[in-house]
Amino acid sequence: MTQYVAAIDQGTTSTRCMVFDHSGGVVAADQMEHRQIFPRAGWVEHDPEEVWGNTREVTARALAKADLTAGDIAAVGITNQRETTVVWERSTGRPVHNAIVWQDTRTDAICQELAGRGGGQERYQSTTGLPLATYFSGPKIRWILDEVSGARDRAEAGELLFGNMDTWLLWNATGGPNGGQHITDATNASRTLLMNLDTLSWDGDICAEMGIPTAMLPEIRSSSEEYGRVRERGVLSGVPIAGILGDQQAATFGQACLSVGEAKNTYGTGNFVLLNTGNDKVMSRNGLLTTVCYKIGDRRTVYALEGAIAITGALVQWLRDNLGLIASAPEVEDLARTVDDNGGCYFVPAFSGLFAPYWRSDARGVIAGLTRFVNKGHLARAVLEATAFQTREVIDAMNADSGVPLKSLKVDGGMVANELLMQFQADILGVPVIRPVVAETTALGSAYAAGLAVGFWSGEDDIRANWAKDKQWDPTMDEETREREYQNWKRAVTRTFDWVQ
Repeated sequence: MTQYVAAIDQGTTSTRCMVFDHSGGVVAADQMEHRQIFPRAGWVEHDPEEVWGNTREVTARALAKADLTAGDIAAVGITNQRETTVVWERSTGRPVHNAIVWQDTRTDAICQELAGRGGGQERYQSTTGLPLATYFSGPKIRWILDEVSGARDRAEAGELLFGNMDTWLLWNATGGPNGGQHITDATNASRTLLMNLDTLSWDGDICAEMGIPTAMLPEIRSSSEEYGRVRERGVLSGVPIAGILGDQQAATFGQACLSVGEAKNTYGTGNFVLLNTGNDKVMSRNGLLTTVCYKIGDRRTVYALEGAIAITGALVQWLRDNLGLIASAPEVEDLARTVDDNGGCYFVPAFSGLFAPYWRSDARGVIAGLTRFVNKGHLARAVLEATAFQTREVIDAMNADSGVPLKSLKVDGGMVANELLMQFQADILGVPVIRPVVAETTALGSAYAAGLAVGFWSGEDDIRANWAKDKQWDPTMDEETREREYQNWKRAVTRTFDWVQ
Protein backbone atom coordinates (compact mmCIF):
# COMPACT_ATOMS: atom_id res chain seq x y z
CA MET A 1 0.00 0.00 0.00
CA THR A 2 1.36 3.39 -1.00
CA GLN A 3 1.56 5.61 2.09
CA TYR A 4 3.49 8.63 0.93
CA VAL A 5 3.89 11.33 -1.73
CA ALA A 6 7.31 12.63 -2.85
CA ALA A 7 8.13 16.14 -4.00
CA ILE A 8 11.10 17.37 -6.02
CA ASP A 9 11.78 21.00 -5.04
CA GLN A 10 14.22 22.42 -7.60
CA GLY A 11 15.19 25.84 -6.25
CA THR A 12 17.58 28.62 -7.19
CA THR A 13 20.42 27.49 -4.93
CA SER A 14 19.62 23.83 -4.25
CA THR A 15 17.49 20.82 -5.10
CA ARG A 16 15.72 18.75 -2.47
CA CYS A 17 13.48 15.72 -2.31
CA MET A 18 10.91 15.60 0.48
CA VAL A 19 8.56 12.73 1.32
CA PHE A 20 5.23 13.54 3.03
CA ASP A 21 2.61 11.45 4.77
CA HIS A 22 -1.16 11.96 4.61
CA SER A 23 -1.11 14.54 7.40
CA GLY A 24 1.43 16.66 5.49
CA GLY A 25 4.23 15.66 7.86
CA VAL A 26 7.80 15.30 6.60
CA VAL A 27 8.92 11.66 6.56
CA ALA A 28 12.31 12.18 4.90
CA ALA A 29 14.28 14.87 3.10
CA ASP A 30 17.59 15.34 1.35
CA GLN A 31 19.11 18.42 -0.27
CA MET A 32 22.11 19.44 -2.41
CA GLU A 33 23.32 22.86 -3.49
CA HIS A 34 24.41 23.46 -7.08
CA ARG A 35 26.91 25.95 -8.47
CA GLN A 36 25.97 29.58 -9.09
CA ILE A 37 27.76 30.61 -12.30
CA PHE A 38 28.44 34.32 -12.88
CA PRO A 39 30.11 34.73 -16.31
CA ARG A 40 29.96 38.54 -16.03
CA ALA A 41 28.19 41.27 -14.05
CA GLY A 42 24.42 40.78 -14.16
CA TRP A 43 24.62 37.28 -15.65
CA VAL A 44 23.54 34.25 -13.59
CA GLU A 45 23.62 30.66 -14.89
CA HIS A 46 23.15 27.08 -13.71
CA ASP A 47 24.36 23.83 -15.24
CA PRO A 48 21.15 21.90 -16.10
CA GLU A 49 22.96 18.55 -16.16
CA GLU A 50 24.37 19.18 -12.68
CA VAL A 51 20.85 19.97 -11.46
CA TRP A 52 19.44 16.79 -13.02
CA GLY A 53 22.24 14.72 -11.45
CA ASN A 54 21.57 16.30 -8.06
CA THR A 55 17.85 15.57 -8.46
CA ARG A 56 18.52 11.85 -8.92
CA GLU A 57 20.90 11.81 -5.95
CA VAL A 58 18.66 13.62 -3.44
CA THR A 59 15.70 11.45 -4.44
CA ALA A 60 17.64 8.24 -3.82
CA ARG A 61 19.01 9.50 -0.49
CA ALA A 62 15.62 10.72 0.76
CA LEU A 63 14.07 7.32 0.09
CA ALA A 64 17.02 5.56 1.72
CA LYS A 65 16.73 7.67 4.87
CA ALA A 66 13.17 6.41 5.45
CA ASP A 67 13.89 2.91 4.08
CA LEU A 68 11.33 3.40 1.31
CA THR A 69 11.06 2.06 -2.25
CA ALA A 70 9.07 3.17 -5.27
CA GLY A 71 6.25 0.91 -4.11
CA ASP A 72 5.70 3.13 -1.06
CA ILE A 73 5.19 6.30 -3.13
CA ALA A 74 1.77 7.11 -4.57
CA ALA A 75 2.89 10.02 -6.76
CA VAL A 76 5.62 12.59 -7.36
CA GLY A 77 5.17 16.35 -7.55
CA ILE A 78 7.61 18.83 -9.06
CA THR A 79 8.10 22.44 -7.99
CA ASN A 80 10.75 24.72 -9.39
CA GLN A 81 12.42 28.08 -9.74
CA ARG A 82 10.11 29.37 -12.41
CA GLU A 83 11.59 31.61 -15.11
CA THR A 84 15.01 29.91 -15.31
CA THR A 85 15.39 28.87 -18.95
CA VAL A 86 16.85 25.72 -20.51
CA VAL A 87 17.14 24.92 -24.24
CA TRP A 88 18.31 21.40 -25.16
CA GLU A 89 18.63 18.94 -28.03
CA ARG A 90 15.61 16.74 -28.53
CA SER A 91 17.70 13.79 -29.76
CA THR A 92 20.41 13.75 -27.07
CA GLY A 93 19.13 15.78 -24.11
CA ARG A 94 22.26 17.94 -24.15
CA PRO A 95 21.66 21.62 -23.26
CA VAL A 96 22.91 24.02 -25.94
CA HIS A 97 23.80 26.58 -23.23
CA ASN A 98 23.78 26.81 -19.45
CA ALA A 99 20.38 27.56 -17.93
CA ILE A 100 19.80 31.33 -17.75
CA VAL A 101 18.52 32.05 -14.24
CA TRP A 102 15.53 34.25 -13.45
CA GLN A 103 17.78 36.86 -11.80
CA ASP A 104 19.86 37.32 -14.99
CA THR A 105 19.72 40.76 -16.65
CA ARG A 106 21.44 40.09 -20.00
CA THR A 107 18.17 40.39 -21.94
CA ASP A 108 17.66 44.07 -21.10
CA ALA A 109 18.42 45.18 -24.67
CA ILE A 110 15.92 42.64 -26.06
CA CYS A 111 13.23 43.93 -23.69
CA GLN A 112 13.96 47.54 -24.65
CA GLU A 113 13.79 46.67 -28.34
CA LEU A 114 10.39 44.99 -27.95
CA ALA A 115 9.08 47.83 -25.76
CA GLY A 116 10.20 50.29 -28.42
CA ARG A 117 7.76 48.77 -30.91
CA GLY A 118 4.93 50.45 -29.00
CA GLY A 119 3.31 50.11 -25.61
CA GLY A 120 6.54 50.22 -23.62
CA GLN A 121 6.89 47.82 -20.70
CA GLU A 122 3.13 47.12 -20.88
CA ARG A 123 3.26 45.89 -24.49
CA TYR A 124 2.11 42.33 -23.62
CA GLN A 125 0.63 42.93 -20.17
CA SER A 126 -3.06 42.73 -21.10
CA THR A 127 -2.47 39.29 -22.65
CA THR A 128 0.14 37.79 -20.32
CA GLY A 129 -0.33 39.73 -17.06
CA LEU A 130 3.39 40.54 -17.08
CA PRO A 131 5.51 43.61 -17.90
CA LEU A 132 8.36 43.33 -20.37
CA ALA A 133 11.27 42.55 -18.06
CA THR A 134 14.47 40.52 -17.98
CA TYR A 135 12.87 38.34 -15.28
CA PHE A 136 10.79 36.22 -17.65
CA SER A 137 11.64 33.24 -19.87
CA GLY A 138 10.67 34.52 -23.34
CA PRO A 139 13.51 37.04 -23.77
CA LYS A 140 15.96 34.46 -22.39
CA ILE A 141 14.92 31.93 -25.07
CA ARG A 142 15.36 34.65 -27.69
CA TRP A 143 18.88 35.42 -26.38
CA ILE A 144 19.93 31.76 -26.63
CA LEU A 145 18.55 31.48 -30.18
CA ASP A 146 20.35 34.70 -31.16
CA GLU A 147 23.68 34.02 -29.48
CA VAL A 148 24.30 30.24 -29.72
CA SER A 149 25.64 29.33 -33.15
CA GLY A 150 23.06 27.45 -35.23
CA ALA A 151 20.45 27.42 -32.46
CA ARG A 152 17.77 29.37 -34.32
CA ASP A 153 17.92 27.16 -37.42
CA ARG A 154 17.85 24.03 -35.27
CA ALA A 155 14.89 25.32 -33.24
CA GLU A 156 12.94 26.10 -36.40
CA ALA A 157 13.71 22.58 -37.65
CA GLY A 158 12.20 21.11 -34.46
CA GLU A 159 15.53 19.85 -33.11
CA LEU A 160 15.58 21.94 -29.91
CA LEU A 161 13.25 22.02 -26.92
CA PHE A 162 12.64 24.73 -24.33
CA GLY A 163 11.56 24.35 -20.76
CA ASN A 164 11.74 25.97 -17.38
CA MET A 165 13.26 23.65 -14.77
CA ASP A 166 9.97 21.77 -14.25
CA THR A 167 9.91 20.73 -17.90
CA TRP A 168 13.62 19.85 -17.93
CA LEU A 169 13.21 17.54 -14.92
CA LEU A 170 9.95 15.98 -16.15
CA TRP A 171 11.39 15.29 -19.62
CA ASN A 172 14.47 13.60 -18.16
CA ALA A 173 12.56 11.72 -15.45
CA THR A 174 10.12 10.23 -17.97
CA GLY A 175 12.80 9.00 -20.37
CA GLY A 176 14.59 11.96 -21.91
CA PRO A 177 15.45 11.21 -25.56
CA ASN A 178 13.63 7.89 -25.16
CA GLY A 179 10.04 9.04 -24.82
CA GLY A 180 10.42 11.90 -22.32
CA GLN A 181 7.25 13.97 -21.85
CA HIS A 182 7.66 17.61 -23.00
CA ILE A 183 5.07 19.25 -20.74
CA THR A 184 4.71 22.24 -18.42
CA ASP A 185 1.86 23.42 -16.26
CA ALA A 186 -0.10 26.66 -16.48
CA THR A 187 1.70 28.28 -13.52
CA ASN A 188 5.11 27.91 -15.14
CA ALA A 189 3.81 28.80 -18.61
CA SER A 190 2.37 32.00 -17.16
CA ARG A 191 5.95 33.12 -16.33
CA THR A 192 7.28 33.05 -19.88
CA LEU A 193 5.68 36.23 -21.35
CA LEU A 194 4.38 33.89 -24.07
CA MET A 195 1.10 32.51 -22.66
CA ASN A 196 -2.39 33.97 -22.97
CA LEU A 197 -3.77 34.17 -19.42
CA ASP A 198 -7.36 33.63 -20.55
CA THR A 199 -6.89 30.64 -22.87
CA LEU A 200 -3.83 29.08 -21.14
CA SER A 201 -2.26 28.58 -24.57
CA TRP A 202 0.85 29.94 -26.26
CA ASP A 203 0.22 33.27 -28.01
CA GLY A 204 1.39 32.87 -31.60
CA ASP A 205 1.69 36.61 -32.24
CA ILE A 206 3.92 37.22 -29.22
CA CYS A 207 6.06 34.17 -30.04
CA ALA A 208 6.48 35.46 -33.60
CA GLU A 209 7.44 38.95 -32.39
CA MET A 210 10.06 37.49 -30.05
CA GLY A 211 11.33 35.13 -32.75
CA ILE A 212 10.54 31.95 -30.81
CA PRO A 213 9.34 28.91 -32.81
CA THR A 214 6.28 27.43 -31.10
CA ALA A 215 7.54 23.91 -31.99
CA MET A 216 10.15 24.18 -29.21
CA LEU A 217 7.57 25.02 -26.51
CA PRO A 218 6.14 22.35 -24.18
CA GLU A 219 2.49 21.36 -24.01
CA ILE A 220 0.61 23.33 -21.33
CA ARG A 221 -1.37 21.17 -18.90
CA SER A 222 -3.07 21.63 -15.52
CA SER A 223 -1.11 21.66 -12.25
CA SER A 224 -2.63 18.38 -11.01
CA GLU A 225 -2.89 15.39 -13.38
CA GLU A 226 -0.71 12.47 -14.42
CA TYR A 227 1.89 13.60 -16.98
CA GLY A 228 3.84 10.35 -17.22
CA ARG A 229 5.65 7.76 -15.12
CA VAL A 230 9.23 7.71 -13.92
CA ARG A 231 11.61 5.91 -16.30
CA GLU A 232 12.66 2.34 -15.59
CA ARG A 233 16.17 3.23 -14.44
CA GLY A 234 14.95 5.73 -11.83
CA VAL A 235 14.68 4.93 -8.12
CA LEU A 236 11.00 5.88 -8.40
CA SER A 237 10.50 3.70 -11.47
CA GLY A 238 6.85 3.48 -12.51
CA VAL A 239 5.59 6.10 -10.04
CA PRO A 240 3.28 8.70 -11.68
CA ILE A 241 4.50 12.29 -11.85
CA ALA A 242 1.19 13.99 -11.23
CA GLY A 243 1.74 17.53 -9.97
CA ILE A 244 3.64 20.58 -11.24
CA LEU A 245 3.53 24.01 -9.64
CA GLY A 246 5.99 26.88 -9.93
CA ASP A 247 7.63 27.38 -6.56
CA GLN A 248 5.63 30.40 -5.39
CA GLN A 249 2.32 28.95 -6.50
CA ALA A 250 3.28 25.70 -4.76
CA ALA A 251 3.93 27.58 -1.53
CA THR A 252 0.55 29.30 -1.85
CA PHE A 253 -1.09 25.89 -2.26
CA GLY A 254 0.92 24.39 0.58
CA GLN A 255 -0.05 27.30 2.85
CA ALA A 256 -3.72 26.48 2.12
CA CYS A 257 -4.33 29.96 0.63
CA LEU A 258 -7.21 28.44 -1.31
CA SER A 259 -9.84 31.17 -0.83
CA VAL A 260 -10.09 34.62 -2.39
CA GLY A 261 -8.14 37.19 -0.36
CA GLU A 262 -5.72 34.77 1.31
CA ALA A 263 -2.03 35.60 0.89
CA LYS A 264 1.41 34.22 1.72
CA ASN A 265 5.00 35.42 1.53
CA THR A 266 7.87 33.04 0.77
CA TYR A 267 11.32 34.04 2.03
CA GLY A 268 13.87 32.34 -0.20
CA THR A 269 16.56 33.58 -2.58
CA GLY A 270 14.03 36.31 -3.30
CA ASN A 271 10.67 37.08 -1.71
CA PHE A 272 7.33 36.44 -3.37
CA VAL A 273 3.97 37.57 -2.05
CA LEU A 274 0.92 35.93 -3.68
CA LEU A 275 -2.70 36.92 -3.14
CA ASN A 276 -5.40 34.48 -4.30
CA THR A 277 -7.91 36.39 -6.48
CA GLY A 278 -10.04 33.35 -7.37
CA ASN A 279 -11.34 32.76 -10.90
CA ASP A 280 -11.01 36.46 -11.76
CA LYS A 281 -7.71 37.78 -13.04
CA VAL A 282 -7.04 41.17 -11.47
CA MET A 283 -4.82 43.43 -13.57
CA SER A 284 -2.48 45.45 -11.36
CA ARG A 285 -2.27 49.23 -11.41
CA ASN A 286 0.60 49.27 -8.93
CA GLY A 287 3.47 47.24 -10.36
CA LEU A 288 2.35 43.73 -9.45
CA LEU A 289 2.10 40.66 -11.70
CA THR A 290 -1.11 38.90 -12.69
CA THR A 291 -0.38 35.19 -12.80
CA VAL A 292 -1.95 31.74 -12.68
CA CYS A 293 -2.17 30.63 -9.04
CA TYR A 294 -3.10 27.02 -9.84
CA LYS A 295 -5.34 24.87 -12.00
CA ILE A 296 -6.49 21.57 -10.52
CA GLY A 297 -7.42 19.06 -13.23
CA ASP A 298 -10.33 20.27 -15.33
CA ARG A 299 -11.55 22.80 -12.75
CA ARG A 300 -11.55 26.53 -13.50
CA THR A 301 -8.26 28.39 -13.34
CA VAL A 302 -7.45 30.22 -10.10
CA TYR A 303 -5.45 33.46 -10.52
CA ALA A 304 -3.25 35.51 -8.21
CA LEU A 305 -1.62 38.89 -7.83
CA GLU A 306 2.10 38.57 -7.16
CA GLY A 307 4.74 40.87 -5.81
CA ALA A 308 8.16 39.55 -6.83
CA ILE A 309 11.31 40.74 -5.01
CA ALA A 310 14.60 39.65 -6.57
CA ILE A 311 17.08 39.67 -3.68
CA THR A 312 16.35 38.77 -0.04
CA GLY A 313 17.92 35.51 1.14
CA ALA A 314 20.50 35.99 -1.61
CA LEU A 315 21.65 39.10 0.25
CA VAL A 316 22.51 36.98 3.30
CA GLN A 317 24.46 34.67 0.97
CA TRP A 318 26.29 37.72 -0.39
CA LEU A 319 27.19 38.80 3.16
CA ARG A 320 28.58 35.28 3.71
CA ASP A 321 30.26 34.52 0.39
CA ASN A 322 31.35 37.93 -0.95
CA LEU A 323 32.19 39.81 2.27
CA GLY A 324 32.91 36.91 4.64
CA LEU A 325 31.19 38.67 7.56
CA ILE A 326 29.46 35.42 8.56
CA ALA A 327 30.43 31.77 8.07
CA SER A 328 26.87 30.44 7.68
CA ALA A 329 23.52 32.04 6.88
CA PRO A 330 21.95 31.53 10.36
CA GLU A 331 24.78 33.58 11.91
CA VAL A 332 23.32 36.77 10.44
CA GLU A 333 20.69 36.85 13.19
CA ASP A 334 23.28 36.61 15.98
CA LEU A 335 25.36 39.36 14.36
CA ALA A 336 22.31 41.60 13.91
CA ARG A 337 21.34 41.13 17.57
CA THR A 338 24.65 42.71 18.68
CA VAL A 339 23.06 46.13 17.96
CA ASP A 340 19.71 47.68 18.87
CA ASP A 341 18.87 49.14 15.45
CA ASN A 342 20.33 49.73 11.99
CA GLY A 343 22.44 52.72 13.08
CA GLY A 344 20.92 54.80 10.28
CA CYS A 345 22.09 52.34 7.60
CA TYR A 346 19.78 51.09 4.81
CA PHE A 347 20.74 48.44 2.24
CA VAL A 348 18.81 48.32 -1.05
CA PRO A 349 19.95 45.10 -2.81
CA ALA A 350 19.15 45.99 -6.41
CA PHE A 351 21.75 43.51 -7.68
CA SER A 352 19.49 42.50 -10.60
CA GLY A 353 17.65 45.80 -10.82
CA LEU A 354 14.42 46.26 -8.87
CA PHE A 355 11.40 44.00 -9.39
CA ALA A 356 7.96 44.81 -7.93
CA PRO A 357 6.66 47.42 -7.61
CA TYR A 358 9.30 49.42 -9.54
CA TRP A 359 10.49 47.22 -12.46
CA ARG A 360 13.70 49.23 -12.88
CA SER A 361 16.39 47.26 -14.70
CA ASP A 362 18.64 50.36 -14.49
CA ALA A 363 18.86 50.15 -10.68
CA ARG A 364 21.84 48.74 -8.79
CA GLY A 365 22.50 48.07 -5.12
CA VAL A 366 23.12 50.88 -2.64
CA ILE A 367 24.04 51.11 1.04
CA ALA A 368 22.82 54.49 2.27
CA GLY A 369 23.29 56.39 5.53
CA LEU A 370 26.80 55.18 6.33
CA THR A 371 28.72 56.94 9.12
CA ARG A 372 31.77 56.03 11.19
CA PHE A 373 29.31 54.74 13.83
CA VAL A 374 28.07 51.90 11.60
CA ASN A 375 29.64 48.50 12.28
CA LYS A 376 29.14 44.98 10.95
CA GLY A 377 26.22 44.40 13.31
CA HIS A 378 24.38 47.38 11.84
CA LEU A 379 25.14 46.08 8.35
CA ALA A 380 23.74 42.63 9.25
CA ARG A 381 20.61 44.27 10.64
CA ALA A 382 20.22 46.38 7.48
CA VAL A 383 20.48 43.18 5.42
CA LEU A 384 17.57 41.62 7.31
CA GLU A 385 15.52 44.81 7.35
CA ALA A 386 15.87 45.11 3.56
CA THR A 387 13.78 41.95 3.23
CA ALA A 388 11.03 43.36 5.46
CA PHE A 389 11.02 46.81 3.82
CA GLN A 390 10.76 45.33 0.32
CA THR A 391 7.88 43.14 1.49
CA ARG A 392 6.11 46.23 2.89
CA GLU A 393 6.36 47.92 -0.52
CA VAL A 394 4.76 44.93 -2.22
CA ILE A 395 2.02 44.58 0.43
CA ASP A 396 1.16 48.29 0.04
CA ALA A 397 0.77 47.77 -3.74
CA MET A 398 -1.34 44.65 -3.13
CA ASN A 399 -3.62 46.48 -0.69
CA ALA A 400 -4.10 49.25 -3.28
CA ASP A 401 -4.88 46.80 -6.11
CA SER A 402 -7.24 44.60 -4.13
CA GLY A 403 -8.91 47.34 -2.10
CA VAL A 404 -8.83 45.03 0.92
CA PRO A 405 -6.03 45.70 3.46
CA LEU A 406 -4.18 42.58 4.52
CA LYS A 407 -5.05 41.57 8.10
CA SER A 408 -2.24 39.03 8.62
CA LEU A 409 0.56 37.44 6.60
CA LYS A 410 1.33 33.72 6.34
CA VAL A 411 5.06 33.18 5.85
CA ASP A 412 7.26 30.27 4.76
CA GLY A 413 10.70 29.51 3.33
CA GLY A 414 14.17 29.27 4.81
CA MET A 415 14.39 32.77 6.29
CA VAL A 416 11.33 32.36 8.54
CA ALA A 417 13.59 30.61 11.06
CA ASN A 418 15.08 34.08 11.68
CA GLU A 419 12.95 35.38 14.54
CA LEU A 420 14.50 38.86 14.54
CA LEU A 421 13.44 39.25 10.90
CA MET A 422 9.94 37.92 11.59
CA GLN A 423 9.40 40.40 14.44
CA PHE A 424 10.66 43.31 12.34
CA GLN A 425 8.41 42.18 9.49
CA ALA A 426 5.37 42.33 11.77
CA ASP A 427 6.53 45.72 13.09
CA ILE A 428 7.03 47.33 9.68
CA LEU A 429 3.76 45.91 8.29
CA GLY A 430 1.70 46.60 11.39
CA VAL A 431 -0.05 43.20 11.10
CA PRO A 432 0.59 39.74 12.61
CA VAL A 433 3.04 37.42 10.85
CA ILE A 434 2.20 33.70 11.09
CA ARG A 435 4.58 30.77 10.52
CA PRO A 436 3.17 27.27 9.88
CA VAL A 437 4.44 24.04 11.44
CA VAL A 438 5.79 22.91 8.04
CA ALA A 439 7.71 25.99 6.88
CA GLU A 440 8.92 24.38 3.63
CA THR A 441 5.49 24.67 2.03
CA THR A 442 6.85 24.86 -1.52
CA ALA A 443 7.59 21.12 -1.61
CA LEU A 444 4.39 20.40 0.31
CA GLY A 445 2.27 22.29 -2.24
CA SER A 446 3.58 20.25 -5.17
CA ALA A 447 3.04 17.07 -3.15
CA TYR A 448 -0.57 18.11 -2.57
CA ALA A 449 -1.09 18.73 -6.32
CA ALA A 450 0.31 15.27 -7.15
CA GLY A 451 -1.60 13.55 -4.35
CA LEU A 452 -4.91 15.11 -5.37
CA ALA A 453 -4.44 13.83 -8.92
CA VAL A 454 -4.13 10.19 -7.78
CA GLY A 455 -6.68 10.33 -4.96
CA PHE A 456 -4.15 10.25 -2.10
CA TRP A 457 -5.89 13.37 -0.76
CA SER A 458 -9.59 13.72 -1.49
CA GLY A 459 -9.83 17.49 -1.86
CA GLU A 460 -8.93 20.95 -0.66
CA ASP A 461 -10.54 20.35 2.75
CA ASP A 462 -7.75 17.82 3.45
CA ILE A 463 -5.18 20.54 2.72
CA ARG A 464 -6.89 23.06 4.97
CA ALA A 465 -7.14 20.49 7.76
CA ASN A 466 -3.40 19.75 7.53
CA TRP A 467 -2.33 23.40 7.92
CA ALA A 468 -1.25 24.27 11.47
CA LYS A 469 0.23 27.42 13.03
CA ASP A 470 3.66 27.15 14.65
CA LYS A 471 4.26 30.73 15.83
CA GLN A 472 2.82 34.24 15.48
CA TRP A 473 4.60 37.60 15.76
CA ASP A 474 2.49 40.66 16.60
CA PRO A 475 3.63 44.23 15.86
CA THR A 476 5.23 46.11 18.77
CA MET A 477 6.60 49.20 16.96
CA ASP A 478 4.73 52.49 17.36
CA GLU A 479 3.23 54.07 14.25
CA GLU A 480 5.56 57.10 14.22
CA THR A 481 8.72 54.96 14.27
CA ARG A 482 7.29 52.57 11.68
CA GLU A 483 6.55 55.33 9.17
CA ARG A 484 9.84 57.18 9.80
CA GLU A 485 11.86 54.03 9.15
CA TYR A 486 9.82 53.23 6.04
CA GLN A 487 10.25 56.71 4.59
CA ASN A 488 14.01 56.50 5.16
CA TRP A 489 13.96 53.21 3.24
CA LYS A 490 11.98 54.78 0.37
CA ARG A 491 14.56 57.57 0.12
CA ALA A 492 17.35 54.99 -0.06
CA VAL A 493 15.50 53.19 -2.91
CA THR A 494 15.52 56.35 -5.05
CA ARG A 495 19.33 56.40 -4.85
CA THR A 496 19.50 53.16 -6.83
CA PHE A 497 17.74 54.53 -9.94
CA ASP A 498 19.47 55.35 -13.26
CA TRP A 499 22.74 53.66 -12.28
CA VAL A 500 23.02 51.64 -15.52
CA GLN A 501 23.10 53.98 -18.52
